[in-house]
Amino acid sequence: MLFQSPRLMRVAVRPSSDSQYAAGPTNWRIILSLLPYLKEFRGRVLAAMICMLVAKLAGVAVPWLLKLIVDHFDSAADALVVVPIALLAAYGIFRFSSVFFGELRDAVFARVAERAMRRISLRVFEHLHRLDLGFHLSRRTGGLARDIERGTTGISFLLRFMVFNILPTLIEIGLITVILLINFSAWYALAVLGAVVLYSGFSIWCTEWRNRFVRESNQLDNRSNTRAIDSLLNFETVKYFGNEAFEAQQYDQNLQAWEAARMKNRLSLVALNSGQALIIAGAVTLMMVMAAREVSGGSMTVGELVMINAYMIQLFVPLNFLGFIYREIREALTNIERLFGLLEAPAKVVDAPDAPQLNLSAGEVVFSGVAHAYEPGRQILKNVSLRIPAGHTLAVVGPSGAGKSTLARLLFRFYDVGAGSIKIDGQDITQVTQHSLRQAIGVVPQDTVLFNATIGYNVAYGAPGASEDDVWRVLRLAQLEDFVRSLPQQLETPVGERGLKLSGGEKQRIAIARVLLKDPPILILDEATSSLDSHAERRILDALNLVARKRTTLAIAHRLSTIVHAERILVLDQGQVVEQGSHYELLALGGAYSRLWADQQREQTEASDT
Repeated sequence: MLFQSPRLMRVAVRPSSDSQYAAGPTNWRIILSLLPYLKEFRGRVLAAMICMLVAKLAGVAVPWLLKLIVDHFDSAADALVVVPIALLAAYGIFRFSSVFFGELRDAVFARVAERAMRRISLRVFEHLHRLDLGFHLSRRTGGLARDIERGTTGISFLLRFMVFNILPTLIEIGLITVILLINFSAWYALAVLGAVVLYSGFSIWCTEWRNRFVRESNQLDNRSNTRAIDSLLNFETVKYFGNEAFEAQQYDQNLQAWEAARMKNRLSLVALNSGQALIIAGAVTLMMVMAAREVSGGSMTVGELVMINAYMIQLFVPLNFLGFIYREIREALTNIERLFGLLEAPAKVVDAPDAPQLNLSAGEVVFSGVAHAYEPGRQILKNVSLRIPAGHTLAVVGPSGAGKSTLARLLFRFYDVGAGSIKIDGQDITQVTQHSLRQAIGVVPQDTVLFNATIGYNVAYGAPGASEDDVWRVLRLAQLEDFVRSLPQQLETPVGERGLKLSGGEKQRIAIARVLLKDPPILILDEATSSLDSHAERRILDALNLVARKRTTLAIAHRLSTIVHAERILVLDQGQVVEQGSHYELLALGGAYSRLWADQQREQTEASDT
């Protein structure tokens, strides 16, 4: 009673593109969606806002104090020693306060931004695990990782700079405008407002224009990163075909496109910065010319000229930074759009409202009229009905593409059936929680992929928190104990990425041990001995058959010799059940199973002759 067949974790892959998560026009409502994350630390946000306000008030007072100091020394009539000392001390205190309270604001608010990054990263991670198998088979891992990384960084940037750079700068612009309006001609206030409006309008227009270069650069960055990761993950395949130069050429082509996009991005940034600098220089020059004429006419003191100049410098330094902030916010929004696009990707397999836990009493599995298609026009299963009595084994055989592994995917609910139903102990699996269903089912796939951790970690993954004695027990059942004990690090031996430091048979036995540790009442065996030699296979078959006696087992097989002793064998062909019975009953029919058996016997004979 064992199995061997197409991969449980592989199915028709949807065409993938770099634009799978591509963002459309920037959605400014994203900013509003971040506000709930500020509510968790209302006290910190309020304290940070107070620090921000104190810092800005202190900063605005500095040029005024500078004016008083200059005017005091310009008028020698009452130049007392104590007055300039007090003014200079106040000047130093206020300048220090503007910096100190700004730093204190950032320190107080840091926890808010970091917690928001943590919350959203966790939401994305959990959501990705809720998405169906089809999504993960068509994803580009490298690009996906970059989207998450840039998106979470963008969230931190938005929270910090939207609240503590844009708002303070606007407050500062307002305060300086009011001071100039009250103390000088209205033309000074109008000049400031005109420069701010012109600067802001140009920055917004130019940033919108160059944002397409940011998107293009990000997409090409994803593409090159995806290509590099895909090539490294398939290191052995590259070596098999001697395609190192080809892989380097493909990677360099992607990097060349990325380089060109980055150059467009850089040149457009030069245009933006130059335009902003021209507006600032023009505004400051205009204000200084106006002030110089009034000083020469005696209607303005030298201290007031110095104050206006200080205000212009103080205003346009953050305003220039505001242009940078706006550019970065637009880029951050573009990155966050892609991150939120992942959150908006619909989960096709979801729990029904108020779905109960699976109530497993015996473990009987029944497929009734099941039909399924991965995509329109590609029907895989057609009206399949079968029953696996509790504690019994059903082997499923058939040619490649017959739909054998699809039965396992549907039972594990990687996909929902297109028609019909699957029931366990009379309960439709679509009406119970996915977690309780999958806790009741153990899978040994043909293509075993391990975590880049230790042997002990990978085995214990079947039941996190299991004792070391339990791990050794299942390794013994999986015929792997002697091998692991012979290793210098034993259970702490690293297996490498995807388990590449182990042989195929060793990986397969770790997968078997992991399922034995889970100890599920229902087993799915998908080519469970495909990577084992004949001697190891016999021992593993004995162990699996011993375990399967107490469990309801669906054994998917390609190599018919592994299931000749199965209680019942079901033959699939083109998604339909064409025969079922015991090994000898099916041979006696002289149909599809008999032909498969004859073909495999002939292949074995030819292989032994060679």
